[in-house]
Amino acid sequence: MLRDFIQQSWKQWWKYFVLLTLLIFVLFLLSLALGSVVIPAFEALKIVSGFASQNEAWQEIILNFRLPKALTAILVGAALGISGLQMQTFFRNPLAGPFVLGISSGASLGAALLILGGASLGLHQLGGQLFASAQVIAAALGAILVMIAVISVARSLRDAMSLLIVGLMFSSTTGALVSIMQYFSQAEDIQAYMLWSFGSLGGLSWEEMQIFAPIIVIGLLLSFASAKQLNMLLLGEQYARSMGLNIKRARLTIIISTCLLAGSVTAFCGPIAFIGIAVPHMVRMLFPTSNHLLLIPLVCLMGAGTMLFCDLIAQLPGTSQLLPINAVTSLIGGPIVIWIIVSKRNLRYSL
Repeated sequence: MLRDFIQQSWKQWWKYFVLLTLLIFVLFLLSLALGSVVIPAFEALKIVSGFASQNEAWQEIILNFRLPKALTAILVGAALGISGLQMQTFFRNPLAGPFVLGISSGASLGAALLILGGASLGLHQLGGQLFASAQVIAAALGAILVMIAVISVARSLRDAMSLLIVGLMFSSTTGALVSIMQYFSQAEDIQAYMLWSFGSLGGLSWEEMQIFAPIIVIGLLLSFASAKQLNMLLLGEQYARSMGLNIKRARLTIIISTCLLAGSVTAFCGPIAFIGIAVPHMVRMLFPTSNHLLLIPLVCLMGAGTMLFCDLIAQLPGTSQLLPINAVTSLIGGPIVIWIIVSKRNLRYSL
């Protein structure tokens, strides 16, 4: 039955998947070609395909800077979009985002402990790359600790709303701790933390990508495995129980997937706003379906494309300036969410 459903759905929806894939390819190529140094698109495609370029500077720029940045944008967009979709379905709340469980706040707390408290420990004496790696480790540890706490609490809670409140309390508590540290920190340390909180897609090396990418893939695979459970949860936990769904197991799988996706993005790239909230609604507006077997791949593609587009704007092609990625995603995602609320569209969660 499931195979027949997938085959019928593919016959109806394949053109949308192809269209989104082509859009991502075009945006990916533009992200390689545009920037402070404009490189011909054909030349960029040639370098990525493995052919040597006569211009060594172009090859260095694309292979060591723009290619990892574009791949990071694709992974970040897919991860935040899927984690936002899962939280909106799980909590049956159209304004739930990937960070409602406090994972982002935990990562921010870990980064703040290093950046704001590192001076007293002499950690600022580390080299630039070493300190950047230490920031990733600290943020990841903060996200992991909060994830463990959320999972432990989730096992003893009966309903999703209580878990939502607990997640918000985790966020408030960690946010308060960060504010206290900022109050007692030096101006240069506060500035360094603020720069981290702006988010960045260009800070990952190929070595860090070897860690970041597998974590995102695992989180996405868990979300694909949860598609059927998410469809059942659309109609409420009571209905899902009557259909034989193990609520605790489904809840745990969804939470772990969201924690891996949102936590790793925050640890490696900093907190990136609005993508997780806006992208699922954009997909629902464009594609009339609530079936997660279709929504999950569509959100993956839409999230990747949206993040590439935001990164293109942030680069300010033709100039040496670079806007904070968080500012761009907020400028694009904020009005989308406001329009959705005002128009009251796509706020129903039913098959």
